[in-house]
Amino acid sequence: MSFDIAKTPTLEAVATHDERALAEDLQKRTEEGILAAESQDEVVQASEAQQAAGDKLAGFRKAERSLAQFTKTSREQAAAAAQSALDAVIDSSISGDKLDFKRLGPLFVVENQTQFAMRAIERLVEHLIPLAQIASLREESHALMARARAVERIAQERAEKILGQMRDAVTEEMVLPIDLSKGVSGSLLAHAGALRRRAIQISMNADELERLYSERRRP
Repeated sequence: MSFDIAKTPTLEAVATHDERALAEDLQKRTEEGILAAESQDEVVQASEAQQAAGDKLAGFRKAERSLAQFTKTSREQAAAAAQSALDAVIDSSISGDKLDFKRLGPLFVVENQTQFAMRAIERLVEHLIPLAQIASLREESHALMARARAVERIAQERAEKILGQMRDAVTEEMVLPIDLSKGVSGSLLAHAGALRRRAIQISMNADELERLYSERRRP
């Protein structure tokens, strides 16, 4: 190592001068820190809550699709049944026999089922799905914040460990400024910052959806 302290009072120590190897190692250690954060209890619980909320929303959306398909099929069946019932009434009136309304029973059943399915779709679209979507976004935001806090804790622990290891050097030099932004700790903090920004944006999206939902419910 060759340098002139009078010309370069600010020094930077690196693990290797191979920039590619340095970048790969930095990425690997950062990923290890992120993976360690994912296993923390707070993150696991938040992830499970997010998954449960997402599953509930997916279930409501699946129900809407199923009911929509049911009403489409039922309408087609009702149209055919109505035509058959009308033909039976007309035929019985032509023959002069007692009017035949027997086929109206199944028609009423299909029509009632269709109407009830449409009411269920309306409830899903106007209430259940929007509320579940808001809850899902809130849980996603909470999970991202939990990950951010966990990653920040790991970055803090690494920084404290490094400072402890450098205590002898600090004692020798009295004051030794350290910039951790370019190392693993800094990389972890950058990742945590990105998670926080995403969490805030998703929370804002949930707020907007909730506002729109509340406005639609006003008389």
